[in-house]
Amino acid sequence: MIADTPTPNRPSSLRILILFNKPILPEDHADADSEHEIFFTTEFVRQTLTEAGYDVSMLGVSRDPAVLLEGLRDLRPDVVFNLFEGLADFGDTEAYAAGILEWLEIPYTGCPHQTLCLARGKHVTKYLLAGAGLPTAKFFVVEDVPVEVCPLEWPVIVKPAAQDASVGVDQGSVVTDLERLNDRIAYLLDNYGPPVLIEEFIRGREFSLGLVEAPGLQVLPISEIRFLEKDPNLWHIVTYDAKWNPGSRDYEATPPQYPARISLGMRDKLQKLAKRAFRLLGCRDYARVDFRVRGSKPYILEVNPNPDFSPVAGLSAALDAAGISHQRFTIDLVQRALARGGKASATMRGAIT
Repeated sequence: MIADTPTPNRPSSLRILILFNKPILPEDHADADSEHEIFFTTEFVRQTLTEAGYDVSMLGVSRDPAVLLEGLRDLRPDVVFNLFEGLADFGDTEAYAAGILEWLEIPYTGCPHQTLCLARGKHVTKYLLAGAGLPTAKFFVVEDVPVEVCPLEWPVIVKPAAQDASVGVDQGSVVTDLERLNDRIAYLLDNYGPPVLIEEFIRGREFSLGLVEAPGLQVLPISEIRFLEKDPNLWHIVTYDAKWNPGSRDYEATPPQYPARISLGMRDKLQKLAKRAFRLLGCRDYARVDFRVRGSKPYILEVNPNPDFSPVAGLSAALDAAGISHQRFTIDLVQRALARGGKASATMRGAIT
């Protein structure tokens, strides 16, 4: 648990920079909601750290990486609170921003550059999981159409391999024959580019496990996505609408339950697997691991090293269920980044002038 005792550092003497991605999609774009939510999150973090006595500034970055470098030189932060999620049409920039911070030896919150690179490709993560003997659904990856033969049993689920936040996932993502498979692959290639991930569709329950280093690795109470829709023509999946479109059919039919009603045996199994996945990818500070469970067998869907930090998102709800205040956790992340900074924290201002 995170202690609520005062920290030894004097907040008023520390400069904290909140780094975030400026939305680049027009507001009427189908995927815009997942981008514009960042303003709500950054304001929460700004208010939390300001009230804690820190000198807080914010920096939004979009197309031009020079803005990041110039901002770091001008603002000279002691710690960067990293909320940069990458550009909507260039997701690799999520890792690039962390890489620049590492190059400049600036302490920052969240997972490191290498982890963000690995997890950005869902297919890369799945190869790692499979290689480490961790359970994940059977899959294959394509970069073009047509696919002549599907090596998996039907149905399969088709996803853009380099997107997150359920971007590109809707009821048409699950297909049951080769014609629909090729149509869906072509749609994703046209809208999001290669590669495309095709997975065996696991029918069953869906769980999310948040993990935090506080300071030891702790698994937060497990949440379950409840699938309430009984229409046999609809698939039980977490679509983009289910995450980002309140009032939509998919959103209303997939409420989370904290904590999940789950047997002690399954809880222990998921916790152990989640910890192994967290360490396998080199996660740090916090992350989320999602599962499907068919019968008594769990399958890791994905590892998210940069889950939504919003005070109304799943991580916050899991923190609350564990008795950890989101505000306290936010402040603790700054202190952890400072502790990691070591010599870099003391010399960084000279390094970037």
